[in-house]
Amino acid sequence: MSIVKRAVGRLAHRTWAYLREAAALSPGSTGGYRFRHLGEGACVSFPLGAIFGEAWIEIGDHTLIGERVSISAGMGPGVDLGPDSIVRIGRACSIGRGSHIVGHQSIDVGDDVFTGPYVYITDQNHVYDDPETPIGRQWPRNNPVSIGSGSWLGTGAIILPGTRIGRQSVVAAGAVVRGEFPDHSVIAGVPAKIVRRHSPERGWHSPLLPVLPEGPQDFREARTAPARPGPPATRPTVAEAG
Repeated sequence: MSIVKRAVGRLAHRTWAYLREAAALSPGSTGGYRFRHLGEGACVSFPLGAIFGEAWIEIGDHTLIGERVSISAGMGPGVDLGPDSIVRIGRACSIGRGSHIVGHQSIDVGDDVFTGPYVYITDQNHVYDDPETPIGRQWPRNNPVSIGSGSWLGTGAIILPGTRIGRQSVVAAGAVVRGEFPDHSVIAGVPAKIVRRHSPERGWHSPLLPVLPEGPQDFREARTAPARPGPPATRPTVAEAG
């Protein structure tokens, strides 16, 4: 590689790094003022995804929004969505690159929520009530979404309308989640279900396995203990056989 080409490459990398830093959205930047709230130390990384409806979006202190993350409130820009915020992301969160958070009624993401890349969260879905009308032309239906503080959403997880995930929960990569899930759950599958739970009595455990008895006749001990020899078999006499 020639000296000129190496110098041009170094200049290009430095210029791109400068542009990324300068174009990121922060509380002090021009674009940051469009949000209803963009907390202290928060950053929306450049390159940006599709972001509109900022007046109905709240992002908490020290939250990092990754590159090419799309966050939207409403069907499109320039629509009055009323007095209340619609998308609320808590403090100290990290939203992975390429993710989408699409709100129309209410999406609540708690504090300290981390996601992998390409996670999709929405509170709206199309309906198919009329079998003759194209589904894309039927009016969609909204249902609020809530993700508890301290949770982790794996790469490619999809959170559908009406989902409520409790605190300190894990959503496995690629899961399609809909429904209500308590605190301290591990959620996986398509459709997603609880595969592990935590309780003070049992710690982390599978809810699908039965609770084994405790005590001297513990089933686990009986299952693994070697068989005890019984009395020698004897053949019945003619009289006993009748």
